Amino acid sequence: MSKTALITGASSGMGREFSFLLAKEGYDLVVVARRLDRLNDLASEIAKLYPVSILVIGKDLATQNAAEELFLEMEDKGISIDILINNAGFTVSGKFYENDLSKHMSLIHTNIEALTKLTYLAVASMKAKGQGKILQLGSVVSFAPAPQNATYSGSKGYVLLFSESLSADLKGTGVSITVLCPGATRTEFAEKSGSDMAHALSFRLTSMTAEKVAAIGYKALIKGRRVVVAGWVNKLYVFFLRILPRSLNLYISSKLY
Repeated sequence: MSKTALITGASSGMGREFSFLLAKEGYDLVVVARRLDRLNDLASEIAKLYPVSILVIGKDLATQNAAEELFLEMEDKGISIDILINNAGFTVSGKFYENDLSKHMSLIHTNIEALTKLTYLAVASMKAKGQGKILQLGSVVSFAPAPQNATYSGSKGYVLLFSESLSADLKGTGVSITVLCPGATRTEFAEKSGSDMAHALSFRLTSMTAEKVAAIGYKALIKGRRVVVAGWVNKLYVFFLRILPRSLNLYISSKLY
């Protein structure tokens, strides 16, 4: 019997890599993102390589009731998911008060509200079946403040604490929650964010490919690990974040960001 994975933010970056990876493993897919043309291209590419079913859904998770609408659409088509990859999300860079409030609220709707709703709806379905796996996209900034990215840092801190707490609540149900915490990752958005040559060079030297990060996340998900930090540089960074005083973490983050 085939199994199905729902992947949000599937049109590029890690969401795209997760889609190929899960299709290779034989999962039917439900791929979701705002850019429908990108999703259709993705579905066509996957269909040429793997004999899996692919449902394409164009939806902006920042909008009201998007998560509920997504699950209703799957329910109408008789689709029950075995894996949820909560990958959709974005950042708002710069000082908090220098960006429009609407940008911060869209981030909160996507990174926190939609993720929470999708997790709730998935858990209800998975718990009834006695099995299921959920991967949440955290970040190394889940562990520390990130000046110039205040709302993003706060949202990723929520993802980590929410998911770890839920993991304990779900013990014995057959449903597992994994938080993937990457650092700098070479995605379309990140490559364009380099403000100067020095920043771009530093990014290229310390960052990981989206393909590598997705592979690490998938392996941890299948093993049922609670939290995984991708890459030894990021593991070292998070280790020091946990042992250094909070004030020093904030100072270091200020220099980095």
